[in-house]
Amino acid sequence: MNDSVVVTPDWLAAHREDEQVRIVDVRDAWEYDGIGHIPGAVSIPFDSYRDESDVDRGTLPGADAFADLCSEAGISPDDTIVAYDDTHGVFAARFVLTALEYGHADVRLLDGDYSAWNREYETTSDAPEVEPTDYEPDPLSREESPLVGYDAVAEALERGALFVDTREQHEFEESRLPGAVRFDWREVVDDETRRLKPPAELEALLESYGITPDREIVLYCNTARRISHTYVVLRALGYEDVAFYEGSLTEWLANDGTVETGPATEDD
Repeated sequence: MNDSVVVTPDWLAAHREDEQVRIVDVRDAWEYDGIGHIPGAVSIPFDSYRDESDVDRGTLPGADAFADLCSEAGISPDDTIVAYDDTHGVFAARFVLTALEYGHADVRLLDGDYSAWNREYETTSDAPEVEPTDYEPDPLSREESPLVGYDAVAEALERGALFVDTREQHEFEESRLPGAVRFDWREVVDDETRRLKPPAELEALLESYGITPDREIVLYCNTARRISHTYVVLRALGYEDVAFYEGSLTEWLANDGTVETGPATEDD
C-alpha cells in the first residue's frame, strides 16, 4: 500500500510529532472533545468542508472556504496532512479528496480510524496550540482533476468504461447507471481490525468484480461521500485511470440520465 496515500497507525505514531505533519480529525466536535483524539490532531468536522448549496461542484465547499478551514487549523500548503474519523475512514477520505482538489499535494488517509488507533496508542482530550496560517489554495484545473460531470460520464458510458457503484444493494436495485457493477465500499475493510485488508487480498477482491488497473473506471454513489473511500484505496493500490463522478446519481437523475433498476443480471 502506497504510504504517500494511506499511512498505518505505526507510521503516524513515528511521525506525528514531525514539524510538517498535521493530523486532522473530521469527527463531530463533541467526539473530538468528549471522547478524545489522537495527540496533536486538530478538529475539522465533516460538515465544515461539505456544502450542499452548489457553491462548487457537487458538495465541495469552495476553495476559499477550504483555505479558511486550513488557516484556522494552522495548516500550510507544504504540510503533510493525515486525516482520520471513526467510521472506517469514509468521512476522512472525503477530506483527502477535497484537499487534493484544492491543490494540497501531500494529504493521506489513516489506515483504520480512531478506534483502530486507540487499540495500540494513546489518545488525549487536550487540544493542541495552533498558530493560524494564511493558507493559499491552488485548485486543480478541470484537466488535472479526477472529478467529472454529467457530460463526461455520458461519454464514458459510450466508451464502455467500467462504472462502479459503491452503494448498498437496495439503492443499487432502485436505480443505477447502465451496466454498473456494485462494489460496497466497506468490503475493503477488515471488520475485526477496522483497517484495510492486505493489498494482495484487496487486489484479488477488486479483480473478482472486474475492477482492474487496465480498465477505465468511473466511481459514483449518491452524493460522492462513499466513493471518496474507494477512490483513495484505488489510488493507494496504484490504479491510475479512475474518474470521480462528483455529482453522482443525484446529478444523473436530475438530468434525466438513463438508469437501470432491479437486480443485476449476469450480463450486467
